[in-house]
Amino acid sequence: MEKFDTIIIGFGKAGKTLANFLNKKGETVALIEQSPKMYGGTCINVACLPSKNLIIAAERKPENTDNSQYYTQAVQNKKAIISQLNQGNYHNVADLDKAQVIDGRAFFKDPHTITIKTDSNASLDVYGNKIIINTGSLPTIPEKIENLSELVKKGKPFYTSETLMDEENYPETLTIIGDGFIGLEFASMFNQFGTQVTILSHHKQSAFLAKEDTEVAEAVYTAMVSQGIKFIFEAHTVKAQAKEGQAILSYKQNEEEIDIVSEAVLVAVGRHANTQGLALENAGVEINDNQSIKINKYLQTTQDHIFAVGDVNGGPQHTYISLDDNRILQSYLYGDKSYHLDNRKQTPSATFIEPPLASVGLTEKQATAAGYQIKTAVLEVKDIPKAKIAYRTTGIYKAVVDAQTNQILGVRLFGEEAHEMINIVVTAMNANLPYTDLRDQIYTHPTMSEALNDLFGKIE
Repeated sequence: MEKFDTIIIGFGKAGKTLANFLNKKGETVALIEQSPKMYGGTCINVACLPSKNLIIAAERKPENTDNSQYYTQAVQNKKAIISQLNQGNYHNVADLDKAQVIDGRAFFKDPHTITIKTDSNASLDVYGNKIIINTGSLPTIPEKIENLSELVKKGKPFYTSETLMDEENYPETLTIIGDGFIGLEFASMFNQFGTQVTILSHHKQSAFLAKEDTEVAEAVYTAMVSQGIKFIFEAHTVKAQAKEGQAILSYKQNEEEIDIVSEAVLVAVGRHANTQGLALENAGVEINDNQSIKINKYLQTTQDHIFAVGDVNGGPQHTYISLDDNRILQSYLYGDKSYHLDNRKQTPSATFIEPPLASVGLTEKQATAAGYQIKTAVLEVKDIPKAKIAYRTTGIYKAVVDAQTNQILGVRLFGEEAHEMINIVVTAMNANLPYTDLRDQIYTHPTMSEALNDLFGKIE
């Protein structure tokens, strides 16, 4: 049985970065990946990068073009780019002096031994002094919707976010189950491709983007509806069917059962930690009720030599969080252990709808509930000079600051280039700068970022 200093299960952002780092430290590393299609992890292959590539293609679709031909070409272009990234990531690890990439499905035989089953059904055991679990997350399929799980497994016309991006046939109509961030991104993207999009939400309309402040949620909803996206709220989906190539969903609303027919259905109700099949019980590794792996602030599991990084540990499901998990492990394994989850700084999020929605920190509701004395400011994007000359005036900005310390508690940016601008705010917050520094900063002109002068200038 071959022995390694470290075994990494899963090729995600943290895992591949740690493989390089540990190799430089002289360690022998085995990186196990069950699918060659996933070299590089979720973000590169089935999430962030392919979806953003298609979103950009949708945004740039020329007027009066053939929607079907343009869409098919966009998907084919996406596949070519992702293939290049996939292979580049493989070689970034496989070509290291003391690292191996091993294809196969991994599960624990005991706390230090991993059994690997290959596609040919061969079995291989490897031993690791340390083991890092980096298996990511999977799309959640609601079991309570009759037939849905079986239909998604069969594929067309029922999809997850991962499988829909590989479909080259253009759907004229698309129904999305779920109004979370994944659902909204795909709704916006396919709407720009020309597809007629309907979103089914089991929430009330008043609960749309419930974690956001009311004016921000209302601005997003109004914008998406004005773009032609249809929302059906309080729609409790109960059954799925496929008939003659069409997808049929049955939902209940006000005690009435209604059918909606479309060429494609996207199930977008969230993702869950990918822990099934790892036989964690053989290693004494415990999981939480939501299937994520229990960890401490150093990302250690209930076994000190086994760590969990990325989506599988239940943290925010972003590739940059996975990258930061890598930093925590580097600090723990070869540093002074000073960096850990308890002192992780502010992290932003961005939803790539049209226009983008980006956020960091607390909303007004959250800040008030936390006991802060606050001041707030709201700026409409239509009042920003750059937005006017670019004819991109949809959106709203909102800032929340601590009235006693002038520290920025949170910012929401819904508008053109918001996904880039939010990083300025995050830097200021993590540097403990008062809001006045952004208010008085000299920005280039005309830009969207200079609107931070006006947004924070509204705070008295």
